Amino acid sequence: MGVSLPAIFILLVTIVTLGWRILNWLWVTPKYLERRLREQGLAGNSYRLLSGDLKDSSLMSKQAISKPITFSDDISPRVLPFVHHTVKTYGKNCFMWVGPKPRVFIMDPEQIKDILTKIGLFQKPHINPLSRLLALGVVAYEGEKWAKHRKIINPAFRIEKLKDMLHAFYQSSNDMISQWGRLIGEEGSCELDVWPYIENLSGDVISRSAFGSSYTEGKRIFQLQKEQAELVVKAVQSVYIPGWRFLPTKLNKRMKEIAREVRTLLKEIIDKRERERKAGNAANDDLLGILLESNSRELQESGNEKNAAMSITDVIEECKLFYFAGQETTSVLLVWTMILLSKYPNWQVRAREEVLQVFGKNKPDFDGLNHLKVVTMILHEVLRLYPPLIWMNRLVDKETKLGNLTIPAGVLIALPTILVQRDCELWGDNAKEFDPERFSEGVSKATRGQLSFFPFGGGPRICIGQNFAMMEAKMALTLILRHFSFELSPSYTHAPFTIITLQPQFGAHIVLHKL
Repeated sequence: MGVSLPAIFILLVTIVTLGWRILNWLWVTPKYLERRLREQGLAGNSYRLLSGDLKDSSLMSKQAISKPITFSDDISPRVLPFVHHTVKTYGKNCFMWVGPKPRVFIMDPEQIKDILTKIGLFQKPHINPLSRLLALGVVAYEGEKWAKHRKIINPAFRIEKLKDMLHAFYQSSNDMISQWGRLIGEEGSCELDVWPYIENLSGDVISRSAFGSSYTEGKRIFQLQKEQAELVVKAVQSVYIPGWRFLPTKLNKRMKEIAREVRTLLKEIIDKRERERKAGNAANDDLLGILLESNSRELQESGNEKNAAMSITDVIEECKLFYFAGQETTSVLLVWTMILLSKYPNWQVRAREEVLQVFGKNKPDFDGLNHLKVVTMILHEVLRLYPPLIWMNRLVDKETKLGNLTIPAGVLIALPTILVQRDCELWGDNAKEFDPERFSEGVSKATRGQLSFFPFGGGPRICIGQNFAMMEAKMALTLILRHFSFELSPSYTHAPFTIITLQPQFGAHIVLHKL
């Protein structure tokens, strides 16, 4: 039986339509966007079919992390080599290609303020489906879903709740101090890679304050999330091809295995807590307890309206985010603080004198930690030079005005935090040097009222856990300074690099001296 003419016609139309869509995605739209950007004075490489600048970017990243640097070197060419190279070559008004999409770099504080404030216009980019396996949660959502999640989660991070969690911060920090004390023993000093201990500390804090359990109980989740982060980095360094995630590649299979195991472990914790809550004997002073309580209240106030509260899947995603973001942010802040205070002992002495003056031998309390001026200056300067996230991405899905620019729909926007926070035009000639004194009169004075310091983001989407991270870091640093003095070991290698967050590639080898 022959094929009918209408069937042949439908087949031809389908092939032509599909062919046009592919051509449009791979060539027509990228070249149109390139022309629009160049007309406005933005510069960058010419578009190259499919991969854009990704191959060059990946190659430069591999070369950059193949050799360490010294403290006098700028870390930007090592941790963000292609972006640094692009800005150096084309100036601050520039763009690069992420496959067939252009990414425009924005480094002007006024424009940064607009982007972080106007969250309806500058949205989070669509997440690579493989990256979603790491964590979604409130940081990834937009519109009503973001507003709902933020409202339900907010109570967990209020000041009075942070005060309740202070004991968990103290207990976890004290455990690490005791471990270090045992390792030093009679000798009075020892060399130690403090990085894994600090990772364990912040993991322990999240387990205790988020789930009321010790680090050892949650250790498997941390190991899995850490492995998943490394795999996500591999996944996003290549062009995402629709449908690729369904292929049974080794990377895809492992990422899905990890996601399933993490989900199962978290669901067990949540189900157990829900049973305890319904029986009237659940703890509600940790993040999960507060979240479930807030979620239940939201449901009741809406008259049990179906979409008013979070689903069990939503709660699991928020827990994954607690685990990942909560641990990563504080651990990297603390490790870079110890490294820099080892390199600049005069600031270590000043911070220790302040800690002893405020607390003596007493247990650190909330008000005292809030009054640590020198320690806060140091933490701000560490966040300026070594921000946990070295850049932020946004997307415009319709033509949008940004200062003197008109950004066409479909363009990615990047805020290279590390370049802005080390920019000599914004921070002075000593922008790349460690100088906490610049924060002696607070952030607003240091930035001259501009948005040039945003390690936790800004605007309505500012990191909900920033006070949590800062309070945990202050508690840990207070106890470390009170028990030890420390210096860099001769075996320390300065090699910042990124696995989602900015980390020390070869650890943090430090010589601890018991006081």
